[in-house]
Amino acid sequence: MILKQTAEYALRAMIVLAQQEPGRCISAAELSARTNIPASYLSKIMRRLVLASLVRSRRGHGGGFRLARAAADVSFLEVMQAVDYGAEPNRCAFGVGACNPEQPCPLHDQYTELTASFESWARRTTLDES
Repeated sequence: MILKQTAEYALRAMIVLAQQEPGRCISAAELSARTNIPASYLSKIMRRLVLASLVRSRRGHGGGFRLARAAADVSFLEVMQAVDYGAEPNRCAFGVGACNPEQPCPLHDQYTELTASFESWARRTTLDES
């Protein structure tokens, strides 16, 4: 399954933050360089992660970003939800509008299983597992 770019970028940023010493901030410029995410795009992602209480930010000398909780307490699903990964939960895989289990498309069963498996994996996988 391919992630939307924003979700992939959010996971990249969070993994780098998880690899820092506890409490150590990393600057936006360093985070951008280490994740290969354009600074302007990263800024928008980090704002969403701060609003979701997954990241703390601090301005000024020695400032930057750090995890708001221990890496073991942050699931991949939480990160992806913070950047609206699940914005289309009822989207039909066959492109016929909303998913309708009463009139399933030819991919309904397989897509439902794939989505459930992916979300289960993302729910149980945490940042400390990278």
